[in-house]
Amino acid sequence: MSLTVDITIIGAGVVGLAVAAQVADGRREVYILEKNDSFGQETSSRNSQLIHSGVFYPEGSLKAKTCVEGNASLYSLCQRHGIGCQRRGKLVVAVDNSEAEQLETLLQSGRENNVEGLRLLTPKEVEEMEPNVKAVAALFVPSAGVIDVYGLMGYFLAKARENGARIGYRSKVVAIDKLGSQYQVTVEDASGYVPFSTRVIVNCAGLNCDQVAELAGIDIVRAGYKLYYCKGEYFRVMGSKNKLVKRLIYPMPRPRGAGLGIHVTLDLEGKMLLGPSSQYVDEIDYSVDSQHKQLFYDSVVKYLPCIQLDDLEPEMAGIRPTLQGPEAGLTDFVIRDESDKGLPGFVNLIGIESPGLTSAPAIGRYVASMVDEALGDARGKSQG
Repeated sequence: MSLTVDITIIGAGVVGLAVAAQVADGRREVYILEKNDSFGQETSSRNSQLIHSGVFYPEGSLKAKTCVEGNASLYSLCQRHGIGCQRRGKLVVAVDNSEAEQLETLLQSGRENNVEGLRLLTPKEVEEMEPNVKAVAALFVPSAGVIDVYGLMGYFLAKARENGARIGYRSKVVAIDKLGSQYQVTVEDASGYVPFSTRVIVNCAGLNCDQVAELAGIDIVRAGYKLYYCKGEYFRVMGSKNKLVKRLIYPMPRPRGAGLGIHVTLDLEGKMLLGPSSQYVDEIDYSVDSQHKQLFYDSVVKYLPCIQLDDLEPEMAGIRPTLQGPEAGLTDFVIRDESDKGLPGFVNLIGIESPGLTSAPAIGRYVASMVDEALGDARGKSQG
């Protein structure tokens, strides 16, 4: 490593790579540090791989604004660069009259967030669109879709590299020290402990972002940065039933706790997955408990009655790095320069869970403006 670089990005998930694609411009030295063997091996690859629309998030929140902006960006970006994606649309279904009344609130929330094309469906319209789905009403969200996440991450990384960024795998950040107007970062890699200096740090460390913030001297409990690990399991629908629906099917969101409830998602081949569940855990463990099959069945049979218990098989699990504790209300992303904590040029991204994948292009632009300001550089650029 060279003695001093301009920008160091910690974490090579989809958000870290989106930031790198924005800030690398051929004239800055940009390093991406990733503790794993390759990019996107944690939260970025262990999720539903969906393009979200923005209906579920409070008006004015970072989640809402970056999701809606990112949604439009992703479809355009995928079309221009040959990245696999499909605009399938989504139904948020109500299984009784009480839930049907809540759809009106969800519709209004989506419109306040500028989500286009929303409309309420009657039971007949639901049946016409999805004959195997049972609902008394539904909200149709046409902008939801699925995406090739690895293709997207590969694009961001290639773009960053083309503009001079370098990436170091198996490079774990073990110390961050403020030295004058710069930071000394110490990395543990195959050669031992390697220190270098950087003008700006962008903390995109996902599941470890609170630990990285602590390395810089931030009291994460006082700052509200302490993460919870929320595990989400997925079950595959097997056999002929794995193509029962053409769209994403969501239950009504729960008012408390992490996640949006077990829903029906589709991969790019149209095969069905159920998930994710939500279980708070103390350690990172990607195993799937086959005994949870009954929970998944009970959750989806209400609106997909043709599913049987024996149709389900364990598929995968992921961990969400959430700021939202058990039974707490929805929390927003934290994306901020920590100048008020005596750390100018240290940009924290904390609690980037869903819709972080969809929001990635917008987050990249948002962070790039902070980096420009920290470096005294007013010249920005657009994603593409």
